[in-house]
Amino acid sequence: MTSHALAIIAGDGIGQEVMDQALKALDAAERRFGFSTDRRDYDLGGRRYLATGEVLSDETLAELDEVDAILLGAVGTPDVPPGVLERGLLLKVRFAFDQYVNLRPVKLLPGVPTPIAGLTPDRCDMVIVRENTEGMYAGAGGLLFEGMSHEVATQESINTRHGVERVIRDAFTRAQARRGHLTMVHKTNVLNYAGDLWMRVFTEIGEREFPAVERAYVHADAMCLYLVNSPERFDVVVTDNLFGDIITDLGAAVQGGLGLAASGNIDPTGTHPSMFEPVHGSAPDIAGMGWANPVAAVLSLGMCLRQLGEGDAADAVEHAAATLLTELKTMAGPDMGGSTDDLGDRIATLVADPDSP
Repeated sequence: MTSHALAIIAGDGIGQEVMDQALKALDAAERRFGFSTDRRDYDLGGRRYLATGEVLSDETLAELDEVDAILLGAVGTPDVPPGVLERGLLLKVRFAFDQYVNLRPVKLLPGVPTPIAGLTPDRCDMVIVRENTEGMYAGAGGLLFEGMSHEVATQESINTRHGVERVIRDAFTRAQARRGHLTMVHKTNVLNYAGDLWMRVFTEIGEREFPAVERAYVHADAMCLYLVNSPERFDVVVTDNLFGDIITDLGAAVQGGLGLAASGNIDPTGTHPSMFEPVHGSAPDIAGMGWANPVAAVLSLGMCLRQLGEGDAADAVEHAAATLLTELKTMAGPDMGGSTDDLGDRIATLVADPDSP
C-alpha cells in the first residue's frame, strides 16, 4: 500500500474547522482507493505566536522538509501585526522549499452564484501560474531616514532569468496538457526591464520548446478587465508574483468568492514538499459558528492528492466538492443548508460513494 507523509497545519480561526472536513474527505479517499497517509500535526500560526513569540523555528522547518506534502488550513489572528505570519511562516516556507509555482485554478462550478451576470461554467475554466519566490516579495529594499519628514522607502522587484524561465516553462507544460493556450500577463509598456526579460523568455521558450501551444500577451490592468467580461479567452495564465497575487483574488471573486478558492505552492521538482491551502484566511469573525464553507479546503486537498500521484482520489474529492455546491442554498453563513461539520460529512460520503442520495 502506498503511503504519503503529510504535515497538517490547521492554524487559526476557521482554519481548524475546514481542515477537519478536508481530513474527513481524505479518510474516505484512503478507504476507497487503497492508500494511506502518515499525518503529522504542527501547531503553527497566530495563536502559537502569541503564546510563545515563535513563528516557525529552523528545527520545525527541517521537520517539514521531510514530509511529502503540507496541508494548511489558515493562519492569522487580529492580535498579530500584519506581516509577522506572512513573512515568518508562509513566505519562509515558500522560499526555503523553493515552491516557485503558486497554482490557482479559477473555475466556475455548476450551481455557484457569480457576480458576473450571465457567466456560465463553460466560459470560466483557467489555471493561473504565479511566480512565487521572486518579484516584489523577495524582500529587497529598505527605509532611509525612517520617521523623518524626508523618509524614503524602496522596494525592488527581483527577476532572474533562472526564475522566469522555470515558471514560464512550467506554465507551458500545463497549457500543453490542457487546451494548448498560454497567456503571459505583465506591464511591459512601463516595466521595461523586467517586462522585457519576461517577454523574451516567454517568446524563446514558446518557439523553441512548445511550438504547438498558442501564445498571447495581456497587460496586467487589461487582464483585470478581461477576467471579468471574457474569462473564456484564458486557459493557462503565467505572471509575476505581485500581479499574480492581485489577479488571482479577482479570479476567486469571478468563480464565486474566496471561500471557494483553492491553491498550491508547488516545488515542481519534488525536491521539497509542496503546500496546499484555501485562500480564504482565518475569518476570526465567524470562527466557531459552523458557518465556514469547507469546499476550498477540500479542493486544496484534491490538488495535494493530484500532486502526490493519487489522481483517481483527487478526481473523487473534487467531484464530491462540486456535487455538494449544487446542493447549497448559499455559499457560506448560517443559511448554507448545514453546518461546516455537516457539509464535511456530506463531502466524505460523496467521496466514498458518488452515487449516495
